[in-house]
Amino acid sequence: MESKLNLNWSVVDKARQSAKNIALDIQEFIDVHTTVTVERTVCRLLGVDGINEVGVPIPNIVVDNIKNGNGLALGASMFIGNAMVETGLLPQDIAISVSKGDMDLTKIPMHEEFEIKNAIDKVAKAMTSRIKENRGIRESYLKQFGDKSGPYLYVIVATGNIYEDIVQAKAAAKQGADIIAVIRSTGQSLLDYVPYGATTEGFGGTFATQENFKLMRTALDEVGEELGRYIRICNYCSGLCMPEIAAMGAIERLDVMLNDALYGILFRDINMQRTIVDQYFSRIINGFAGVIINTGEDNYLTTSDAVEEAHTVLASQFINEQFALIAGIPEEQMGLGHAFEISPDFENGFLYELAQAQMAREIFPKAPLKYMPPTKFMTGNIFKGQVQDALFNMVTIMTGQKIHLLGMLTEAIHTPFMSDRALAIDNAQYIFNTMKDLGSEITFKKGGIMETRVDEVLNKAANLIGEIEKEGLFSTIEQGKFAGIRRPLTGGKGLAGVVEKEKSYFNPFVGLMLRGER
Repeated sequence: MESKLNLNWSVVDKARQSAKNIALDIQEFIDVHTTVTVERTVCRLLGVDGINEVGVPIPNIVVDNIKNGNGLALGASMFIGNAMVETGLLPQDIAISVSKGDMDLTKIPMHEEFEIKNAIDKVAKAMTSRIKENRGIRESYLKQFGDKSGPYLYVIVATGNIYEDIVQAKAAAKQGADIIAVIRSTGQSLLDYVPYGATTEGFGGTFATQENFKLMRTALDEVGEELGRYIRICNYCSGLCMPEIAAMGAIERLDVMLNDALYGILFRDINMQRTIVDQYFSRIINGFAGVIINTGEDNYLTTSDAVEEAHTVLASQFINEQFALIAGIPEEQMGLGHAFEISPDFENGFLYELAQAQMAREIFPKAPLKYMPPTKFMTGNIFKGQVQDALFNMVTIMTGQKIHLLGMLTEAIHTPFMSDRALAIDNAQYIFNTMKDLGSEITFKKGGIMETRVDEVLNKAANLIGEIEKEGLFSTIEQGKFAGIRRPLTGGKGLAGVVEKEKSYFNPFVGLMLRGER
């Protein structure tokens, strides 16, 4: 892509290579470790689901059984497959026996590895085929209805009740929304299990469960067929259950997932070793399922100053890109994040916002970039808020952003009403129509404010990534170089769930999704 900002491509290439080296270095750690969440995900992909009589998820019970028997280093597949050979039962029946206390997977005599893998392989291939079929259904809908060429209008529902969410999601789709994000209940990212069934009592959002995914998917397929448009669903594939939620989303045909390599570490104090292993398997699943991932760089700017720390956003985008590539996610599925978060009082702030967005578009030309609206400096003055959102909408259409999370004029007042969403959609549609080709009609002043700004941001980002390359990502996070937040290597939540693999460790889905079935 020809640069309107006269970007120094040698610096871009240097930053990208450094980010690749960082990701490859961390991948050496990932390759020799697993986690309880990864193994629960394997169970779910083998068909294990449900809860016991006191509401504990059966995948948790199975993995705890293996972990308590010191077997997790071999992987859940090895023990479930061994039980299949021994009993002739399917994984779900085996899991129910374990949950009732009738079977201890680590006490069953081990059969030949070839037999175990052969038994597992049949079940694993059936699940990967199901996920491929889901991807095919999505592609069939898009072929039937066509896909949108301009920005996707992305709105949120967050009632806490999945049935009320469905009412609001259908209304938003009829108003013109393209992506419905079901905000997750506050604190779910810190739960080391996935709630079960349809839920109606979330706080600040609705629990991410497989049944809730299924209900919303069915509802939006119905309204999509009525409207002649494919409506995408977004949820949160982050926290202590990152790959489990990715698997549930793949099974129920979600389309977009919040899925960042560093977000849980920095903003939820989840142990960095746990998160970095979990993100790899979650992204393998998302890549295979055709899910667009949304990364969370916008959070840096709600924590730190958007002018001073803009380079950390770009640095994180480079790193997220490389982790995603290693996990098999193509650039076309990388919704790398950024945000319109400079203070309205900052002189020429709009030029800085425009420059940052144009820079991201040029550096990541194939990525469906996710652009977040102003939140930090929204005051409750709805008239000023509507203007701030309008400026944000202008940047999106001028720079070709793809996933456009609509700003709400009532930000800082309450969770959006349906009428608030309607006004936000109307605002965006008006600006996107009246300014449709403005970006291709304008050029930027050589040596001007915007060019000078991106040169500064790019060089600072490249220098930061160079430092990370020398020191290592874990050490950099310990020093607080992202968003000024320090996290210790052995601190945070979930470290006890990280296990070093044995040589015979077995997870069939990595091969099937990353190398084979695709």
